Amino acid sequence: MSRYLIRVEGELSPGLVSAFPQLTADLEILQTVLMGPVEDASELTGIINHLTALGVTIVDLVRIPDEKPPG
Repeated sequence: MSRYLIRVEGELSPGLVSAFPQLTADLEILQTVLMGPVEDASELTGIINHLTALGVTIVDLVRIPDEKPPG
């Protein structure tokens, strides 16, 4: 499982954010950052398709590297 950061245009309403329960949302000025675990490419594609179907513009999509334990 990988973690992703998805930055979208505009401030998503709580109702839209609730459509993605596996992701957390941080509101920024004129953008929303969704972040959380994504099981596989199929789930990521589903999230992207859902955002697109809702008319949300994706600004950035970044895979967050796994944290490696020190040592």
